[in-house]
Amino acid sequence: MRKRFTFLTVLGSIAVALIFSAAAFSGPAAPVPGASGYHVIKTIPVGGEGGWDYVYVDSDARRIYLSRGTHVMVLDADTYAVVGDIPDTQGVHGVAVASNLGRGFTSNGRSNDVTIFDLKTLKSLGTVKTDGNPDAILYDSGTKRLFTFNGRGKNATAINAADGTVLGAIDLHGKPEFAVADGKGSIFVNNEDSSTLHHLDAQSLKELHNWPLAPCKSPSGLAMDLTNRRLFSVCDEKVMAIVNADTGKVVATPAICEGPDAAAFDPSNGYAFASCGDGNLTVIHEDSPDKYTVVENVPTKKSARTMGLDLKTHNIFLPAADFDAPAAGERRGKMKPGSFVIVVVGK
Repeated sequence: MRKRFTFLTVLGSIAVALIFSAAAFSGPAAPVPGASGYHVIKTIPVGGEGGWDYVYVDSDARRIYLSRGTHVMVLDADTYAVVGDIPDTQGVHGVAVASNLGRGFTSNGRSNDVTIFDLKTLKSLGTVKTDGNPDAILYDSGTKRLFTFNGRGKNATAINAADGTVLGAIDLHGKPEFAVADGKGSIFVNNEDSSTLHHLDAQSLKELHNWPLAPCKSPSGLAMDLTNRRLFSVCDEKVMAIVNADTGKVVATPAICEGPDAAAFDPSNGYAFASCGDGNLTVIHEDSPDKYTVVENVPTKKSARTMGLDLKTHNIFLPAADFDAPAAGERRGKMKPGSFVIVVVGK
């Protein structure tokens, strides 16, 4: 949201000029918080090899899991120090954590499997085969089941998280994207190909509903307000589709930044977020379950399209990097060595 400033008096103009003049002599100014109070509070140089996809923040264990193409980097959520690494996760997309089982899981899109790792040591405990290109990954604590959402397989694989046994698959008739669980036996997942939202039963492994998300197209990131039972799908063409999780009705379609890939919701303050590759984080306030106000677009860094929300500190972690100009026929250029960073947005 762009703000308009009106200078009512000449004196006001002079005062503003003096402020800017002083800032010029005092060096680079810190980002000024906007209407929401959110702004970039730190940029953490991480470096290392590999691109990235999903970010998972374990707020209780104070860990940040960053997928890096062939491995997963693990950072301390308070000090931002790298505290470990999970190797040999080929084509890794996402991470899920089952704290009650002491296990974590990665979805490995290139090797078509899941790596199970020990939460304390980060050592691999084995792998489980899935269908083609497991992308999003989700642990449902109610059923103690792990779900991978397979891009090429166009389905979901259900796994017993305690022993790694494959329990079955759910046909999704298209490319699934992000998924969330409501803690009451339901799972919701976006379908990029059909621009719909699947409502799945985690116990029976059946599809209960397939709801259209129009005017949303190609939904990717998904988040949920568990209390008010509202789902937040971020979509192409700069729109978020907000859905009643009980009826499937689209109740609002606020405008968001361009090139979204992740969504988040903070129940402590009623803010929903969309992170975008254009270098913005859209902040939306839930005024009521069916009324939403776009507060602002917080500048982050170009390419910062995914994020993880820390529910303890309310900080948001957004991976980003610098890229060379794309060559002819390339969608984007090569990532510049050593340029990978984590942008931290907070208050």
